[in-house]
This record gives sequence, C-alpha cells and structure tokens, in this order.
Amino acid sequence: MPHASRKPASTRSRRSRRRPVTALMVVLPLLALVWAIVVGVPGVTPGETSVPFPVGSTAAAPVTGDAADLLATLPVKGKAAKTGYDRTGEFGSAWRDVDDNGCDTRNDILARDLAAIVTDASCRVLSGQLLAPYTGESVSFERGETTSMLVQIDHLVALSNAWQTGAAQLTREERIALANDPLNLLASDGVSNSQKGDGDAATWLPAEKSFRCEYVAHQISVKATYGLWVAPAEHDAMVRVLATCPGQPAYSATPGLD
Repeated sequence: MPHASRKPASTRSRRSRRRPVTALMVVLPLLALVWAIVVGVPGVTPGETSVPFPVGSTAAAPVTGDAADLLATLPVKGKAAKTGYDRTGEFGSAWRDVDDNGCDTRNDILARDLAAIVTDASCRVLSGQLLAPYTGESVSFERGETTSMLVQIDHLVALSNAWQTGAAQLTREERIALANDPLNLLASDGVSNSQKGDGDAATWLPAEKSFRCEYVAHQISVKATYGLWVAPAEHDAMVRVLATCPGQPAYSATPGLD
C-alpha cells in the first residue's frame, strides 16, 4: 500500500535538524548490501526470486503476454518430495463456494464449459453436453451415481504437482485458492482425466493435438500466477509444444468466465 504523504518541514526546520554525514553512515549501508548479495535474503534461495502475494489477494498479479516468454521467467528445478501432501488437508475439500455466488466450484465450471445445460433451483447442473477438450469428442453429462463421473473437473496443474513445485511453501489459503481457481480448472472427459493423474506436460498431453498449446499455456499461466516452478523435463516438453504455435498467449483468466 502506498504510504500516506507527509507535510514537508519548513526550510528552517530542515536546517536545524541537519546532521553531519560521517564515514560510518556511508559504509554501514554498503556493508549491508554486500552481505545481502553474498548470504542472500532470508527465505529466498540465492539465484531465485520470491513471488510476494499482494495484501488481500491469494495470488500474484495476473499474468499476460506470450506463453513462451512467460515460461522463460519460471524457475526450472527438480520436483520437491511429495512428503506431507494431503489433498483435503492442504488444498481444502472439493468443492467449495469460494466466490460466494451460491454455487460450488464444480457446478460453476460445469455451467461455464458445458452447452445446453439444465440446472435445478440451487444451480446444480443436472445435464449438459461437453465438447471434451482433451479428445475433441462430444460427451453427454447426466447427473447420477454412475453417470456424473463421465465428465470431471481437471486441475490443469495437478494439485500433487503443484505441491511438489512450490505450493507447499504457500499458505493454506493460497492453496485453497489455487485448487478452486477457474484459471486452473477445466471440464474434461473422465477417461482422460484419470489417465493424466498428477502428470505434468512431460508425462501427459491431450490426445487432441490442436488443444495442446492452449493446455500448456494455461499450465504456465497458473504456475506464474502462484509462484510455482517447472521441472526440467516439464519445461522442455512445454518448449516443444509452444514451438508449434508461436505467439500462443498466456492467460490471466479462463476464457469465457467473467
């Protein structure tokens, strides 16, 4: 937040408070600067940049621009251990009404991504039609014990992958935001979502090749927004995909969602 402005002191007052500059006053700040460069800032690994989250926000500033350029800004390093990962404990239960619109996140995404939807009075999506982005095939959605799972909500950056690439260092509130962020959510056919599991771009890509650029660009955008990193093989796979679609944009919000 910007600091409140201060009333400038009078010329006479400034002169009366002026103190002589000593060598120690000059040397001490320089020594502090050298120490910070050599030792590093607490909590930040030398050579890396911390990503602060603005007050009142659960994510960094929205990202825009070219996906390949944005990928080049992400740290590249190995995945951390999966130790401590707990979907419900660390990312909250599925699904929450995080935007207080009366609908949980799953129904928000179904309503956004499906066509010809039918809802009940409480905004639950009862039926609809999905053009599955990962296969290019049409899938009918019908709410029911054996039919609901034909259409699932995929975390583009799987929560387990997020945990191993920086989310373990976020607050629980930030992780809940990541798990429910429309930028990181997409309705997909259940088979593809199950096949993907917690894979990244190095281990799984959509069968529908025309969707791969958009898929990878969303993953990059999510990782940039939440200050996550990419593993070396994941980075290289993303580079290969984006080489087929120069100028592919990054995303600051999921298309079609206000």
